[in-house]
Amino acid sequence: MSDLFKKAISLGVGLTIVSKEKVEKVVEELVKRGELAPSESKALVDRLVERGEEERGILKTAVQEQVQRVLKELKVPQHSEIAALEAKVAELEARVAELEGISHLEGTLPETRTE
Repeated sequence: MSDLFKKAISLGVGLTIVSKEKVEKVVEELVKRGELAPSESKALVDRLVERGEEERGILKTAVQEQVQRVLKELKVPQHSEIAALEAKVAELEARVAELEGISHLEGTLPETRTE
């Protein structure tokens, strides 16, 4: 069985896209052909599914890291940077609205001193 398990594991990334139902079907076929004992089938299915989940996690992490590298290289701003800029724009808009309100009451724009 260990040789069979090694062959299954050699699928590598292929396991990341195989569903539990597909693994069960393949193992069931192995049992029918006599290549695997029925008592070993559940353990093999569990190990293959677990390995597939591990592979999915590894692949997901690798993809996320690569995406982050590309975004950094392209100088795409992070969410926190955008949020900080949005807050600053809102603050400036409020100040402009306040100044426009004062100017409207006085009839002119606020004077700027140059000394």
